[in-house]
Amino acid sequence: MPKNKPLASISLDLDNQWSYMKIHGDEGWDKYPSYFDIFIPHVLDILDELELKITFFIVGKDAESEENRKYLKMITERGHEVGNHSYNHESWLQSYSYEEIEKEIIAAEVAIENATGQKPKGFRGPGFSWSTDLLKVLEKRGYLYDASTLPTFLGPFARLYYFWKSDLSKEERNSRKELFGKFSEGFRKLKPYYHDLGDGKKILEIPVTTMPVFKLPFHLSYLIYLSNISIGLMKLYLNIAIFLCKITNTPISFLLHPLDIIGGDQINKLAFFPGMNVMTLKKVKVFKIVLNRLKICYSLAPMSDYLSFYKC
Repeated sequence: MPKNKPLASISLDLDNQWSYMKIHGDEGWDKYPSYFDIFIPHVLDILDELELKITFFIVGKDAESEENRKYLKMITERGHEVGNHSYNHESWLQSYSYEEIEKEIIAAEVAIENATGQKPKGFRGPGFSWSTDLLKVLEKRGYLYDASTLPTFLGPFARLYYFWKSDLSKEERNSRKELFGKFSEGFRKLKPYYHDLGDGKKILEIPVTTMPVFKLPFHLSYLIYLSNISIGLMKLYLNIAIFLCKITNTPISFLLHPLDIIGGDQINKLAFFPGMNVMTLKKVKVFKIVLNRLKICYSLAPMSDYLSFYKC
């Protein structure tokens, strides 16, 4: 990578169709419907066009499916990195006991390695869920980093919006009461740092980057939303975020989701989800605009490149 450019890591949380249905409270999610046959070739071709390698955080349950494995194998065959995104993709992972977390991590890890031929080096919790017990399990399992924190004050507002739009029971809402984190998450560090786990043990945290000073999100989902109002507004917002990252020397960890790059015209069963009224061609156009803008200022790379590029 060019030494005159700082690093921006790019990652994609490979949430499948069933996980969006589960979050929304839709019936049929437990049959684990998948769109990998459509989405994975689609996104890999775009990444090849951009000459870009990224990290895909994979859900263990998906990696156990024979139908999905041939598509997940394509990810590593095309030179990308894989990470662990839990086994069951439950956004209340922070409420699990140590033993439950350990079981979750190991099951996902084994399934992902069997499917892709690559053992995960890093972890991201679904819904940005994490706990000290989770970090201890990751360190014990030899993980090199966690990437579960999202330093923003907007978590509680996102949770309220999610509850408003979903068809969840009172019990389901109660189990998700810490989804997207507390207001206090906004006070967390933006730059990579080590969690002190005691007894001389530690693990690197790579936060999903939010706008310095204001702690507003600028991951692709948010930029897609702004582009639906105005492409010019989206570009302005992105440029402000990049400027603030540069003057504060904040390395960027930029987050993608499948529904950022594919629309309801291709995945019509998820037409209910926010942003799925934006067609695939427009989403791909915005994605390319954003990534090419980042390329001007940064060397774009998978998550694990932080380990050698930065001394935290």
